[in-house]
Amino acid sequence: MDGIWIFAERQEQTLELLNPGRSLADMMGVKLAAFAADGGLAPEYIAHGADEVFVLPPLLPGQPLESYVAVLADEARKRTPGVFLIGATPRGKEIAARLAARLNTGLCSGCTGLHLRDGSNVLEMERLMFGGKAVQKVLCSARPQMATVLPGTFEPAVCLPDRKGVVVEVHSASSSEVRIVSRSARHREGADVTEAKIIVCVGRGVESEEHMERVRELARVVGGEIACTRPIAEECQWLPEEVYLGISGKRVKPDLYIGLGVSGQIQHVAGIRESKVIFAVNRDENAPIFDAADYGIVGDMCRVVPLLIDELGRLLKV
Repeated sequence: MDGIWIFAERQEQTLELLNPGRSLADMMGVKLAAFAADGGLAPEYIAHGADEVFVLPPLLPGQPLESYVAVLADEARKRTPGVFLIGATPRGKEIAARLAARLNTGLCSGCTGLHLRDGSNVLEMERLMFGGKAVQKVLCSARPQMATVLPGTFEPAVCLPDRKGVVVEVHSASSSEVRIVSRSARHREGADVTEAKIIVCVGRGVESEEHMERVRELARVVGGEIACTRPIAEECQWLPEEVYLGISGKRVKPDLYIGLGVSGQIQHVAGIRESKVIFAVNRDENAPIFDAADYGIVGDMCRVVPLLIDELGRLLKV
């Protein structure tokens, strides 16, 4: 067994995976290795915990990131890693599934926790089930033990600038017949809600699109980004789908989540449960969101929101 391997689509996701990877490697007494498509990232990955960095060969013009599946599979067969962690972006999950099939091993997708079972080198992988109501624990007897980990699950690994490591150039004859024919930019409205420290989220309790102006004013006062529940994006189409939160949407962990007219169904709560503080406004005192909330106000949003704007604006001197 040649240690723990990490592959992620983006640099920040690799730094996150190096956090649990380093802990597991220390407990198992093995090396931690990360893959990099850019050799210039190798020193940073080593400083954040990697013992080795495998620099992947450059992709040919028109080749997608998925072309690395064959390269990763070749290296895994040569070096036999014990654990392989991959960032659970849509592209990362596809790469992981295809890689697991080539290596004839299992894959636990969308993990939120990684542990060693009873002091052994058997990885116990955790993921949420039933909209976050239960935690499933998964073991894999095949090797490598593979898991995809949701972005934002772990904090980036601590940087130790004096760490030493080895950089290995990966050479592979494997190639892909898939080519990118064209690209088109996807229009995004506003900032990425997964990076927001404060989120103002609207649900069905916001009865009219006209009320969105008040919501935007509250977001401006608190310095937050606007998000929504799935029906607001897909049915009402007041906001783009890229900002709806929940088990099938974005998962966030802001310092403050403000829910306005959000009922709090388990599918939505699964996407906000990691928020440091949850504050909810709903006219229904029995709304499920209050079970998840740290603070709540029972009342009509149309009356409460203007009061919040005035009071917070005064306190924050906005």
